[in-house]
Amino acid sequence: MIDLDTYHELVETLLRNKTRSLLTGFGVFWGVFMLVGLMGGGKGMKELLNSNFDGFATNAAIIWAQPTTKPFHGFRKGRKWDMTLADVERLRAQVPELDVVSPMVSNWGTRAVVGKRSFTASVSGVLPEYARVDAPKMRYGRYINAMDIAQRRKVCVIGEKVYRTLFPGGGDPCGEAVRLDSTYYSIVGVDCGKGNMNFNGSAEETVTLPLTLMQQAYNMGDVVHMVAVTGRRGVAMSDITPHIRSVIARAHDVDAEDEQSVMVFNTEVLFGVLDSLYDGVDFLIWLVGIGTLLAGAIGVSNIMMVTVRERTSEIGIRRAIGATPRMILSQIVAESIMLTSVAGMGGILLAVVTLHGLELANTSDGIVSAHFQVTFWQAVGAVALLVVLGVVAGMAPALRAMRIKPVDAMREE
Repeated sequence: MIDLDTYHELVETLLRNKTRSLLTGFGVFWGVFMLVGLMGGGKGMKELLNSNFDGFATNAAIIWAQPTTKPFHGFRKGRKWDMTLADVERLRAQVPELDVVSPMVSNWGTRAVVGKRSFTASVSGVLPEYARVDAPKMRYGRYINAMDIAQRRKVCVIGEKVYRTLFPGGGDPCGEAVRLDSTYYSIVGVDCGKGNMNFNGSAEETVTLPLTLMQQAYNMGDVVHMVAVTGRRGVAMSDITPHIRSVIARAHDVDAEDEQSVMVFNTEVLFGVLDSLYDGVDFLIWLVGIGTLLAGAIGVSNIMMVTVRERTSEIGIRRAIGATPRMILSQIVAESIMLTSVAGMGGILLAVVTLHGLELANTSDGIVSAHFQVTFWQAVGAVALLVVLGVVAGMAPALRAMRIKPVDAMREE
């Protein structure tokens, strides 16, 4: 029998331990919140970064001409030169590793006018094949096609910002006329792509015309400002870049070693840097999250050790009335698992709510820019990790409790 005073003392000890355990459980709560929050935040950050290159081919290169920096064949350095449509045919014929070769021309600062509304846009001329380099996201209508080129149709595709400015009331603008300088063009599509690979100007602020039509309208002859290329499957652009530069340089009396005159921007390098960045972010997320969780688990283990020490009499009495070491072990481990699970589930819940708020903050016109959420299996993995940490945190205190003998407990009492 336990007298009333002893019973009250035991109750007070348990309540004191529970309060202390809840405070210690905050470490697990914060660790799980950090881990899940960083996982979801990392995913959203990747989507936001990828949206800057959305639709752009990962094995592409952009080529353009700049003044020479080296003398060659009697020409001084600093000579200006231009690429032409003939260079496009040279690349197609002499560099078989290329899949798409698409020339582009540009004109910046053009006024696009519809009625009384106007927008200062960049105008680009492309071939239909350019859609395989930088894929458009058509909100209305279609992109430039082969018939537009063959029949020299006066058609255009407008970007998202151009559309919103010229047509504030919304609706399908296809078939409407837009004036660029002194020429009217029929709108055949609206590109809502938001990628920031702005070689030809921002897609949102661009009016796209058929290449041959733009060359004629702006008296460009056969000059092209840039050439976009993609490599065939299995071909690394960095391996064929010297050959590409050599083919173009040879035709214009430019030194093939003059990398500044024949500029080749290889997106393979850019995407490689991004992949390395993502790997580093993932490593940092797991390092911080797991480290915080382990700190919380150590705190739980310490508080359970204190609990076992303060409950020595209780454990001794239980052993005296028939409790086996296995029962004592399971009780302490179960308490540890319960503590870490409750604290951890609270951390998961708060992290999911916080991530949902971030997702709403990155939503515009019902379109989510980035998904700041964890997957179902990531949540399951976090719960499983909590259970494992609970077992690990409670094992040392449980083993200590198993070694308590009833005689020693009575003597300490």
